[in-house]
Amino acid sequence: MWRRAYLFLVLVRLWFALKPSYLHPDENFQGPEVIAGQIFSYPVRLTWEFTSDHPIRSVFPLWPVYGLPMLLLKWLWAGYGEDGEIPPIAVFWTLRVVMFIISFVMEDGAIYELAQSAQHRKTALLLVASSYVTWAFQTHTFSNSIETLVVLWCLVLVERILEASRAQRSALVASTVLGILAVFGVFNRITFPAFLLIPGLRLIPHFIHRPLSLVVMAASGLFTVLIAISLDTAFYTPHAISWSDLYRNPVITPLNNLQYNLSPSNLAQHGLHPWYQHLLLNLPLLIGPAVALLFTKPQLSLRLASAISGVFVLSIFQHQEARFLLPAVPLLLSSIQLPPKKSEYRKIWLSAWICFNVALGLLMGVYHQAGIVPAQEFLSKQPDATQAIWWKTYMPPIWLLNGKNEVLKTRDVAGMPGELLFEELTQIATCDTPADRRNHEYLKEPNGTYLIAPLSAAWLDPYLDNKGLDGLRFREVWRNSRHLNLDDLDWAEDGFWPTLERVVGRRGLAAWRVTKSCGRPQR
Repeated sequence: MWRRAYLFLVLVRLWFALKPSYLHPDENFQGPEVIAGQIFSYPVRLTWEFTSDHPIRSVFPLWPVYGLPMLLLKWLWAGYGEDGEIPPIAVFWTLRVVMFIISFVMEDGAIYELAQSAQHRKTALLLVASSYVTWAFQTHTFSNSIETLVVLWCLVLVERILEASRAQRSALVASTVLGILAVFGVFNRITFPAFLLIPGLRLIPHFIHRPLSLVVMAASGLFTVLIAISLDTAFYTPHAISWSDLYRNPVITPLNNLQYNLSPSNLAQHGLHPWYQHLLLNLPLLIGPAVALLFTKPQLSLRLASAISGVFVLSIFQHQEARFLLPAVPLLLSSIQLPPKKSEYRKIWLSAWICFNVALGLLMGVYHQAGIVPAQEFLSKQPDATQAIWWKTYMPPIWLLNGKNEVLKTRDVAGMPGELLFEELTQIATCDTPADRRNHEYLKEPNGTYLIAPLSAAWLDPYLDNKGLDGLRFREVWRNSRHLNLDDLDWAEDGFWPTLERVVGRRGLAAWRVTKSCGRPQR
């Protein structure tokens, strides 16, 4: 029975992987967009993390995770005789499938190995597989999702080393791989060591009695560090690097990242949170009813210790987003025990668990900012599009424009007041022509201005029906009804229910072609 339930949940995970929800801009701008610009001829937009004087993001972990699938896809594309560049949307869905596969194979495989008993293994696999975090976050291209996998497999290696120590067998292979993975994890996310703080302490007695294991792990780690620094230095240096560059001007992104995040003024730019944000808000948001079982039925394990150390260390930093705790989710879910089978509490808890994950899964995995990727695919096919204004949405990934961004200027004005948006559109809107009033004739125009905004943006309502000669004209040319914009909640001004009615009832994303009356030319 549990095998059928598990296989069903795997299919659910795949279904979510193939949905275009957009959880955070970082899932594109900290990974695929960077590597796509290196492998393909797509023009891309690098964020400040890659363009500052002291860049804080490493490209070292991006190559094996995203670069290898892209290179394989490029090779297969050419092998089957396809002409031209690979459409970016094909690369996008390939990476989603890759994330699903490595989540299914590596995350579930690690849980299977870490669980101590057969019964607990079944429970842990089902809980992790039925979590909306696994469905939505682990199938997206987040550095946090990769961090989750690296943390789990470092714990597997720690367990193997300790078991080998007790059995008087060599743990050199496990130590070597652990050194490589640990460096990979640090260059992927600077928060990674927080989850290995307590597990690492358990290795001290082993290293004292078997110092060769420590030497091997340090050597493999140092070798990986040299490779990582070399790749980053080559990426951020405008000329071909030499040994002198590596010696005199190495780019050490984890060090830059740490220095950046230790500055309160830097963190203030991204939002400051109280120390209890992770513990009281973010953790319940991620695992819901499972929080109760952590206090009533915890299973003491290395996984639980890893999660506790991670949450504790991350709570010290003032900028706290829920996705920072992704590595803790499978660790905690595999460290709880369900109530007895025949108890009424078990039925209540399972019902709450299912409802919680279905609701959050649909919200985050299906509807959240889900119109952005399809909108970029639409704009890439509009021959007249030369200006695109994105309002009240996440920053769109321009690598999905399939080269259209060479002529299409994309502007992200998410927080711009409506009055300023209207002024901006008035300046860049093209003149209204008879072709603009006929079906699809406007596509023959040399220039076109598009506004992409959620349907819940009620400020636009008075202007959308303008059919007169004066002012701006908005012609809706595309719509996606599954876009839910949770960044347009104005509880204070509109009230609770009116806000929900507007954001949920008017969900969707639309593209309008914006024109204006330029008057008749003088004779």
